[in-house]
Amino acid sequence: MNSSGSKPLLRLLDFAPVALFAVVLLVFGLMSDKFLTADNFTQILVQSSATAVVATGMTFVLLTAGVDLSVGAIMFIGAGLAGKMALAGQPLPLCLLVMIGVGLMGGAVNALLVTRLKLVAFIATLATLYIGRGTGRWITQTRAMNLPDAFLALGSAKWLSIPLPLWMAGAVILIAQLVLSNTPFGRQLYALGNNPEAARKAGLNTTRLLAAVYIICGLCAGLGGILALAQLGAVSPKFGELYEFDAITAAVLGGTSLFGGRGKVFPGTVLGAILLKSIFNGLVIVQADPYLYPLITSGIIFLAVLLDSQRTELLARLNRRRIF
Repeated sequence: MNSSGSKPLLRLLDFAPVALFAVVLLVFGLMSDKFLTADNFTQILVQSSATAVVATGMTFVLLTAGVDLSVGAIMFIGAGLAGKMALAGQPLPLCLLVMIGVGLMGGAVNALLVTRLKLVAFIATLATLYIGRGTGRWITQTRAMNLPDAFLALGSAKWLSIPLPLWMAGAVILIAQLVLSNTPFGRQLYALGNNPEAARKAGLNTTRLLAAVYIICGLCAGLGGILALAQLGAVSPKFGELYEFDAITAAVLGGTSLFGGRGKVFPGTVLGAILLKSIFNGLVIVQADPYLYPLITSGIIFLAVLLDSQRTELLARLNRRRIF
């Protein structure tokens, strides 16, 4: 395919998430009159808030061509500790700070494994995923914990008629996008993801940059855990399970490349998270067979990876980036 033919196809691939979202709205809207309502769309946004925040952190990691599979486990540990503390009578702010602290610590451990011990990110975070889920099960004794009403009140609270989880998610997303778009740190991440060797030769501290993105991802996992816990009001043995795949899928659907150096939190990753939750929300409303959910999820992941692969190949053909 020549350059003139590649450019329109590239624009089409960039527009794919919006087109998919429109198709989802149309299909489920035709199948149920409950789907395209203001209340349901608000519910979708609230449900998307935790995924969007976790996917925001994942976007930082993916920009460096890395991956973090431990975010769900970090959420589980934080929720387990916060749940134990809440049931013991500790104040809500302290419980929330513990969840944030767990996120930062989890991110720091991943950063150490990747930057100091030089482990491949996939292997390092896969290991911390299993360690984290085991630790979470030990903390909770694999028993569900119904938390005090203060957690649910946090999830249902509103300010200026907008649910509090949306304010929290919006603040994280805004700060993240401003960092990527308007700071030297953000520009350095794109440079590192596009060409690590050239970034090192240019004098960038690539070790520090890599450590920073895993710590940011851990922080977002802690914040996402707060939003998820505020909506559920309980900690189950499966809390946070598969969040890592939802986060990766949302980011890649939104245009973030698995090969690094390309992507945005807003509107890309945010749209990907909303698209993902819209599909699951629609399936529930139309009462689809639950056994189909894993097939649909795997199909979405495959589609996200396929779109990313096609975009990357076209960009390579257009000499707008080089893949090593």
